[in-house]
Order: sequence, then structure tokens, then C-alpha cells
Amino acid sequence: MVTPSHLAMLHRAAFTQDRAWDADEFANLLATPHCHVIAESNGFALIRVIADEAELLTIAVHPEHRRAGLGKSLLIRSMAKATELGAFELFLEVAADNAGALALYHSTGFAQVGLRPGYYARAGVGPVDALLLSRPLP
Repeated sequence: MVTPSHLAMLHRAAFTQDRAWDADEFANLLATPHCHVIAESNGFALIRVIADEAELLTIAVHPEHRRAGLGKSLLIRSMAKATELGAFELFLEVAADNAGALALYHSTGFAQVGLRPGYYARAGVGPVDALLLSRPLP
């Protein structure tokens, strides 16, 4: 079983430009009936499914284990879980400057459906837009 502390550690390692979520935040999310975690020892995805829509809340892969297919595997497993739970579409939000995540999302059929200008704060660089992406589920 994956613990909120382990998820927080992975999130902190993966998100160095953004505020990482702490163990209490993960515990609170996982205590809700709509949130589901898909996890491996070096990465995880957290989804929320309500009615027929799903949201990828976060996905994180430890930097030492990137570029080996784990992120794509977690994303595909998240889509399967959301479908199993009755969702027909998966939404997510990603920083416009996160080239690796954007490549992953585009390679798995996501398309931009919205924009939140200046959503992410970046120290010394200024705010970065959030791109809203979605993908129909099989």
C-alpha cells in the first residue's frame, strides 16, 4: 500500500518549480470516495472521478526514473481506471512550460480545451499559463 507520506515524497521530488503537496493533503484527498491513486514505487497518478467525468489531479515520477515509460504507463492505467468507474472524458491541467508532460499528454490523445493565464507562480521567471487538456475515454 502506498502511504500519503510516500506520495508526498515523490511529489516533492518531481515538482521542484511548484509547491509540492504534503502528506496531509494526500491523506485528505484519498479519504474522499471519488479519488483514486494508481501507484508504483517510483511514481503515481491521482484521479478524481465524479459522474461521467474524470480529472487527473496530479501525476509524478521520481526524476531518477523518468524517460522509461512509467509516466505513460501510469497515465494509461489512470484512463482505464476512470473508464472502469464510468467516466467518458478525462481532464487535466498542465503548466505551459512543462514540455515533458505536454509531450506525454499529446502522445496519448489529449487536446487543449482551455487556458488559465498566469496560473502558476514561478520564482524569478514570472507566472506561467495553465493549459487545460481533455481526452475522450474509450
